[in-house]
Amino acid sequence: MRLDFLKRKHWQGLKAVPNEEIVAFLEPGIEIEGQLRVAAGMVRLDCQFKGTIYSPGTIIVSSQADIEGDIDAMQISIAGKVKGNVHASEQLEITEHGILLGDVETPSLVLNPGAYFTGHCDMPTHRLEESAPDEVAPDESQHNSHTSGS
Repeated sequence: MRLDFLKRKHWQGLKAVPNEEIVAFLEPGIEIEGQLRVAAGMVRLDCQFKGTIYSPGTIIVSSQADIEGDIDAMQISIAGKVKGNVHASEQLEITEHGILLGDVETPSLVLNPGAYFTGHCDMPTHRLEESAPDEVAPDESQHNSHTSGS
């Protein structure tokens, strides 16, 4: 079942709208506890979920969703509430009224006006990781700045 109208309606600020089929749509009134592993595709959560979510695709946490647990996916959009750590290998978006209480690891973070985020954010990029060995340690750079230019 293709639900392409949901993709158009619920992907507002992401750089590239995922070209994925929606494979699961968990509606309000559903309560789930445990682990959700998705092989491929997009999952939209409108429910209460307690546990761990893993997907190589896209996870949409709608405005009615209340998630307690960690999420690991390629792209994540949060319009509801997530209490847990989030790892988005491509992009994380927190929309207006979206709430994230936890740590984030993603190379691209989009916080729309009205979004709420509390936690630590790690934004690794390949460019920085490749240049790191050539950088001077902070203590050495301060010491060298005093000795150079004599």
